[in-house]
Amino acid sequence: MSSARLALYVHWPFCVSKCPYCDFNSHVRASVDQEAWRAALLADLAHEARLTQGARLGSIFFGGGTPSLMPPTTVAAVIAAAEAHWSFEADIEITLEANPSSVEAARFDDLAAAGVNRGSLGLQALDDAALAFLGRAHDAREGLTALDVAQRAFQRVSFDLIYARPGQDETAWRAELRRALGLGTSHLSLYQLTIEPGTRFAAMAARGELAPVDPDLGAALFALTRAECAGADVPAYEISNHARPGEESRHNLTYWRYGDYVGIGPGAHGRRGGVATRRRRKPENWIAAVAREGHGIEAEEPLDVEARAIEALLMGLRLGEGVQAEHFEARTGIALSDALDHPAVERCAALGLITADDPGVRCTEAGFAVLDALLAEIVAVPVKAGTRARAPVFAAAQ
Repeated sequence: MSSARLALYVHWPFCVSKCPYCDFNSHVRASVDQEAWRAALLADLAHEARLTQGARLGSIFFGGGTPSLMPPTTVAAVIAAAEAHWSFEADIEITLEANPSSVEAARFDDLAAAGVNRGSLGLQALDDAALAFLGRAHDAREGLTALDVAQRAFQRVSFDLIYARPGQDETAWRAELRRALGLGTSHLSLYQLTIEPGTRFAAMAARGELAPVDPDLGAALFALTRAECAGADVPAYEISNHARPGEESRHNLTYWRYGDYVGIGPGAHGRRGGVATRRRRKPENWIAAVAREGHGIEAEEPLDVEARAIEALLMGLRLGEGVQAEHFEARTGIALSDALDHPAVERCAALGLITADDPGVRCTEAGFAVLDALLAEIVAVPVKAGTRARAPVFAAAQ
């Protein structure tokens, strides 16, 4: 992989508590042996570095879990090891996800000194009642204070909000979103509340204690979100992510443009040289595997042409720029025209859902609202039933 561009994802699986909507690989533990975890992350990193010698790192992303619970010394050690193993691009983006609590905000300056230059905060709501419903440990005031600290500590800051919550109508969401847009960040990740299998919310829904948002209201809130953000010069560049021009998440663009990335830590996925990697999910199993084998890999699977084509389409059609034919063929080994169902493409184009031309294929505003159904129509290679347009590495890409 000589001189290829690469992204690095580092998964820290621990949280103070498990949020009721969360289906990420996150775990609550009474204590964590920080020295053992630092050593294991560095060993897992070294294994990937041996397989990707000569690559240049364009981004590092510390995700979780709650990576702001990591000691800044561990973050610094991982960054230093990554720089020693690979060359850094001059403008490398190093992001760390953080909970906006006062305890974690107190570490932001130390995390910046360790090398983090982009913070991603899980505010999730600007309302105390909503935060309590979402199981968040912070209140709105604490969250906004942490955001202010983050904006002073890091060069760039993004934050998440969850909308389409029970009882939230268009008027309420418009007011909350406008307030969010006035907080001065250059990037926002805005997600509709979804009921994911295996979560506490899923159990509540099964008992009739929680009803998903009405689909028509969800569609209206989605359209409102895109219009308000575009009007504030923070347009959507991906289905759930909005940024001022030039402030997009370069790390997540690697996923959506189907670039190569390596993932270390429990449950982390990677795509390197046409091979899909998956680490052991349970923290105890992962760290035991690293001690035993020198890495935490549970599976490595060469991806055939069809698998690469599906993934590239699932990821690329999330983007406003869509999928470019030349890049698609270079990354997958198949022509874009051979991966698309042409009669379906013509039907969807006539309905105003996509635009297809010589450079590639892109969703329209109307198409983004029905993206999952659209993918099932236009992709010619078989797509597994129930597949969603979702990043393979971790669900929420900030």
